[in-house]
Amino acid sequence: MPLRPLTPIEARVLATLMEKARTVPDSYPLTLNSVVSGCNQKSSRDPVMQVTDAEAQEALDALRSLTLAFDTSGGRATRWEHNAERGIGVPGASAALLGMLVLRGPQTPGELRIHTERWHRFADIGSVEAFLEELASRPDERGGALVQQLPRLPGARESRWVHLLCGAVDPAHYAVGAAGAGAVEPSAGGLAARVAALEEAVAALRGELDSLRPRRDDSG
Repeated sequence: MPLRPLTPIEARVLATLMEKARTVPDSYPLTLNSVVSGCNQKSSRDPVMQVTDAEAQEALDALRSLTLAFDTSGGRATRWEHNAERGIGVPGASAALLGMLVLRGPQTPGELRIHTERWHRFADIGSVEAFLEELASRPDERGGALVQQLPRLPGARESRWVHLLCGAVDPAHYAVGAAGAGAVEPSAGGLAARVAALEEAVAALRGELDSLRPRRDDSG
């Protein structure tokens, strides 16, 4: 059965679980508090969101009904894991690209290769493009396309890609306000990767600290 379009919050919650499974395995599966912290990070997120505990819990319950996530009991708090690869029906490399597009918005293959380095190491940009093309040409009997290539922006070297987990998109919506964002200069690639890794490391530490803090509802 084809997967129904996810809401933006459901997609953000799912991608957060996917990200933390790879970047902070010692803190995974995640508590509700950690899920909320990951969804609302100020870094490595586009757009920045303010998801409440109730919204995150509702999204987790919905993802569970779609077999995209499941909860595990143990300790004082329920913890959550994703089931994206099986639930969506894609390999790990494709799941990494989908998750990163959900978390950071439209990106070029070059940007995706840098940003997904801690999830999956692609051999080169050509490998990223091959997986994107595969996701874009997914047959209808398997649920249809999961990504879409956007028209190249004026002055950009590469076209950006956008995910379709939340349904069809209007390319015109992404045609303005991002001029120049499509290119990743080779000389700046190493610096961009280091900055991204530092941002994610700081965010991971914050998530771990949040998960260690006793919550008021736990004490009740």
